[in-house]
Amino acid sequence: MSDLPRVRAELRRHLVGAGEHRDPDAVADATDQLVLAFDEMSSNALRHGGGGVVSSVRGCTGGWLVEVCDDDAHTSPTPAVDRDPSQGGLGLYLIAELAVDHGWQVRAGHKAVWAVLPWPAPAPPA
Repeated sequence: MSDLPRVRAELRRHLVGAGEHRDPDAVADATDQLVLAFDEMSSNALRHGGGGVVSSVRGCTGGWLVEVCDDDAHTSPTPAVDRDPSQGGLGLYLIAELAVDHGWQVRAGHKAVWAVLPWPAPAPPA
C-alpha cells in the first residue's frame, strides 16, 4: 500500500509521455481516469485480495489494459449493495463507468481483475 503513491506518479509520467501528438486536455482527462482506475483496482486487491498483488498497465488497441492479480482466486469482485457511500465500496461501479470493458477471471490460481480504458486518438496533422 505504501508503494501506491510512487507507482501512481510513475504511471502518470509514462502516460504524459505517451500523450504526445494528442489533444493535451483529452490526455489530461484520460490520464486522470486511468490513474484513478489503477489506484482503485490496486488498493482493492491490497485490502481484500489475500496478498501477492501484481498490477500492470499495458497499451492495447485504442487504450490501456489495467490488470491487477491477487492470491484470492476464490472470491469474486463484488460491488457494494445498499451501503452508505461514505463507507466506500463504490470502486467497482467507478471502474464500470470509466472502462470500455472490464471483468475478471481465475488464472493459474490467482484472481485477475482487468479493465480497458480509452485513450485519445492522435491529433490530425496541422
